[in-house]
Amino acid sequence: MPVFDFNQEKKDAVKADKTYRLVYTSDHFADASHPIMVLADAEGVFLHHSSGMFTSPTKGTGFIYDEDKEKVPHDILQIDARFENLIKWLGENHIMVRLSGQKTEAGYAVYKIQETGVAMRGTKLSGENGFLQFMIDRLFQSDAPSEAVVDLDEIEDADDMKLTSIQSITDYLTCAGSTLPDNIRLWARRNLAVAKSTEVTPEERRHAQRALSIMLNIQWKNTDFQPIDPVEARRILDEELYGLESVKQRIIETIIQINRTHTLPAYGILLIGPAGTGKSQIAYAVAKILKMSWTTLEMSSINDPEQLTGSSRIYANAKPGLIMEAFANAESSNLLFIINELDKASSGKGNGNPADVLLTLLDNLGFTDNYVECNIPTTGVYPIATANDREAISAPLMSRFAVIELPDYTLEEKRVIFTNFAMPKVLKRIGLRSEEIVITEEALDTVMDIFKNTSGIRDIEQAAEHIAANALYRIEVEKMTCVTYTPEMIRELLG
Repeated sequence: MPVFDFNQEKKDAVKADKTYRLVYTSDHFADASHPIMVLADAEGVFLHHSSGMFTSPTKGTGFIYDEDKEKVPHDILQIDARFENLIKWLGENHIMVRLSGQKTEAGYAVYKIQETGVAMRGTKLSGENGFLQFMIDRLFQSDAPSEAVVDLDEIEDADDMKLTSIQSITDYLTCAGSTLPDNIRLWARRNLAVAKSTEVTPEERRHAQRALSIMLNIQWKNTDFQPIDPVEARRILDEELYGLESVKQRIIETIIQINRTHTLPAYGILLIGPAGTGKSQIAYAVAKILKMSWTTLEMSSINDPEQLTGSSRIYANAKPGLIMEAFANAESSNLLFIINELDKASSGKGNGNPADVLLTLLDNLGFTDNYVECNIPTTGVYPIATANDREAISAPLMSRFAVIELPDYTLEEKRVIFTNFAMPKVLKRIGLRSEEIVITEEALDTVMDIFKNTSGIRDIEQAAEHIAANALYRIEVEKMTCVTYTPEMIRELLG
């Protein structure tokens, strides 16, 4: 039996006729005007849906249409550069596909490719489990590869769409390796060699495969951010927060820079103010405005830098840190980090300072996790931090943020929040009608008096919850139709 020479096939592929030109685009969709590829169709044989198989790269570049009795390959005239290796992979593995396209002056413009089967079965192919559609979706979200990338050098000898198996990882690198950041592509090839090697321990192979799965399941997105509608941004902030007009204006001024630069602002946002003033709500609102995935880092519970940076693979129980896990869970390199209680970030326990790790994340120079061992780009990271005590934050950390101070609410603002926001929200949630509960003006004065020396609005929100729950009890158990609260009842209830 002849031995298959993969290196010879690569050499043959170089010699094979290349009939197409590459188009470098980062479009996130395809249609007849922006196709994945264009096929020669002088005879007009292609229909809207056309089934067949791509030829192997060693035999030139073309598509054999099933309905063509002569089975003559139709030349590929043009390919979106991101899809070149995927088309080669489909041809090498003899995967049957159905093309959807439209006849144009340039040829048959293909804007959709669907897998229909494998013509020659050998080893199990990733294409059998929807790998093709996964790859197409990923490639549409990728930037065009550099014209300097030599694709054939990256061809290497899935069972699920999380890229966990060696087969799916290998196929992904073959089809989409050229769209990855250069350092990640090289890192992935080295780690794949370790994962396949018989000269390292099973533990080393397992760690390499796990690290590959983590990194390749992240969508390495471009950082060209879309403009923000200031009216919609203001609506979202008003929905989440009452009052604090100057704070909302400052936030919009900070993030609206995206409209001119199409990049994230140079500095994150640090919200400083008393507990309960809505710092976390603002952070979530900004994530909604930016339409970014978000994650939280609770600095009060992080006392060892290794919790953020991960542990080295030399340990059997090694694992990535919280920052790397956040990227993996979001499956995106564009990520908003909500860093709660930044003023607690300096309280390490002798093994180093977690604040130092944050500095590397915030500098936009890349972040390296000890487990993954690869520098990952952080230009798509935007931090929003919260803190109560400005004095407890180091000067280097402060310099990475645009600082916005939140004043405490006035008594009149708390009154409005209780009446128009906190109480209606609770009533809606527990199913009480507004006519079933009455809080007299004197009773409301009593609520405000009880909490006049507390900061923020958390206490009055909890008071609304307590009063509504008491009213519901009286209606359900004591069969009252309406509960009217007096100052005496409020003091007895809230103490």
